[in-house]
Amino acid sequence: MFTPQESAWMQEALLLAEKGLYTTHPNPRVGCLIVKNGRGIGRGWHTRVGEPHAEVLAMQEAGEEARGGTGYVTLEPCAHFGHTPPCDEALISAGLSRVVASTLDPYWQVSGRGVKHLKQAGIQVDVGLLQEKARTLNKGYFKRHTQKVPWVTCKMAMSLDGRTALATGESKWLTGSEVKQAVMHLRAQSSAIITGVGTVLQDDPFLTVRGKETECQPLRVVVDSHLRSSEVAHIFSQPPTTLIATTSRDLKKTEAFQGRGVKVVRLPANSKGQVSCRSLLEYLATTQAVNEVLLEAGPTLAGSFLSERLIDEIVIFMAPKLLGNSAQGLFQLPFIQKLEEALPLQILHIKPVGYDWQIHVKPCYKNEVPPP
Repeated sequence: MFTPQESAWMQEALLLAEKGLYTTHPNPRVGCLIVKNGRGIGRGWHTRVGEPHAEVLAMQEAGEEARGGTGYVTLEPCAHFGHTPPCDEALISAGLSRVVASTLDPYWQVSGRGVKHLKQAGIQVDVGLLQEKARTLNKGYFKRHTQKVPWVTCKMAMSLDGRTALATGESKWLTGSEVKQAVMHLRAQSSAIITGVGTVLQDDPFLTVRGKETECQPLRVVVDSHLRSSEVAHIFSQPPTTLIATTSRDLKKTEAFQGRGVKVVRLPANSKGQVSCRSLLEYLATTQAVNEVLLEAGPTLAGSFLSERLIDEIVIFMAPKLLGNSAQGLFQLPFIQKLEEALPLQILHIKPVGYDWQIHVKPCYKNEVPPP
C-alpha cells in the first residue's frame, strides 16, 4: 500500500515528533512533513500545550507551496477546539491533496472525525503507515485514552546477584554516573514519578530531572498509606506540588502537609489496608492527565504494582557487584511454589551504560510465553 519513499517521509515525521519527547505531555508527540514534487517543503512538531500543532507549523513553513501537496503526520489531525483551533480545518484551508496519517487518535473527540472531515473536503486520506512506531512514541497517551490508566515503567537498579540494597536499606550509588544520566532521560519523558514512603524515609530523594531540557518537572507522587513521611523531606521542597496518596484520615498530618503546599489525596485501600495501586493510576489518568509514569520504588511497592499486573515495562540497571544473600531483592512477590508459576519476561534489549548494563524487559502476564 505504501512505497519505501513514503515510509522514509513518515520516518522523518516521526523524528520530528521525537523532538517533543520531554515537553508535550499531556498532549501527544506529533510530527508533520509536507511533501510536494518529491521534496519536503514544510516541517513541524508539537512542542508544548497551548502552542501550534505540528501540522500548522509545517504549513507555515511550506506557505502557498503546500497547495496540492501531501501531508505526512504521525497522528490523525485533531478535529476539535482545545487550546488551539482544529488542525483538520487548517489542512483543508491549505489545499493539500492528500494526507497520510500513521494512526487514528484514540481521544474520543478526535478518533475518526479528523479523517472524516478531510475526506468530506475531497482530500485523499491514508492511515496506517508506520503505525506501531507512532503508537509506541505515544504509548502513554494511547493507554490513558483507551484504558483510563497511564503507561507504567518501573526503574530498578540491582547488583549482578539481583540485589537492590543492603539489608540496612543502603542503596545509593549502586550504579555509576552514566546510569544517572539514563535515569534522567526516563524521568524527563514521564508525566509523573511514583515512589513509596519507604524510599522517602530511607533515601530522602529529590526525584527531580537534572541535566535534561524539560519544560517542567514531572509530578512527584508518594504512596504513603499511613502518612509516615517527614514533612521536611526533600521531595516536598521542590516545585511543582508533590502529591501524597494515602488511606489515612489523620486530619492533623493532612493539614500539616497541605500547609507546606503538598496535595494529599485519600484513595481506596486494597485488602492489606494500603493504597490501591490501580485506584492511584486511575486517579492520575483521569484527574491529572498523566500519560506515562516512572515507578522508582523499593521492592514492596514495586511488588504490589507487579502483582496487580500494572507494570508495562521494566528498565533494570545492573551493576557488576555482588551484595550477598542478606541484601534486598528486586520485587516482593507472593510465594511461588512451582517454577511454572514464575512470571515470564520478554527481553526487549540489553545494552552497556558505562560500566553497568541496562536490561529492558516486558512482563508477560496471563501466562503469556515470551517469543523465542
